[in-house]
Amino acid sequence: MKKVKLDIVGLSYSQTQSGAYALVLGEVNGRRRLPIIIGAFEAQAIAIEIEKMTPSRPLTHDLFKSMAETFHISIREIIIYNLVDGVFYAKLICSDGKNTQEIDARTSDAIALAVRFKALIYTYEFILASAGIVIEGNDFLFLENMDSIAKEPDADAIPTSNSQQGFKDLTVEELQQKLQEAIADEAYEKAARLRDELNKRGKS
Repeated sequence: MKKVKLDIVGLSYSQTQSGAYALVLGEVNGRRRLPIIIGAFEAQAIAIEIEKMTPSRPLTHDLFKSMAETFHISIREIIIYNLVDGVFYAKLICSDGKNTQEIDARTSDAIALAVRFKALIYTYEFILASAGIVIEGNDFLFLENMDSIAKEPDADAIPTSNSQQGFKDLTVEELQQKLQEAIADEAYEKAARLRDELNKRGKS
């Protein structure tokens, strides 16, 4: 089957599923996007690595990476290989330099590890053809229609906070200070919301 290379092109709150985030993967050199609804913990794990935040203590995915590297195991690529009843399935392609093994994983965990190992992300053409969205303008015009997008198990079982609404009254300097405080306190969900608000201010 033909593999299609993907990049992470967006991560934002799902507007229709409380406590969930929309992870958007984009076809490299193409216009198709593959949106996946993931839980808050996995979204934070991905965002922290992308934004190069340094937690005071290692998160679960950081611990996995440290343990794998201790035993000279690397993740070469991840493949989103199936879509069944609205659930994406993924696997890690791991190697110790001599042997290569495939390990089943939730898609959100696989991507959180991929960004840490700088591993390539792939899917198959048939998945993009059935679940992908072709975009013509702004990548995030379709995010308000997330109720029809395939989701991962337990994605909407994690509560979220509405405190982002209160961030609008803060200055950029106050937001940056609160971001550093949130990272120091290991309040990564709050840090992600503060980062979102700062990014939003930067684009306006």
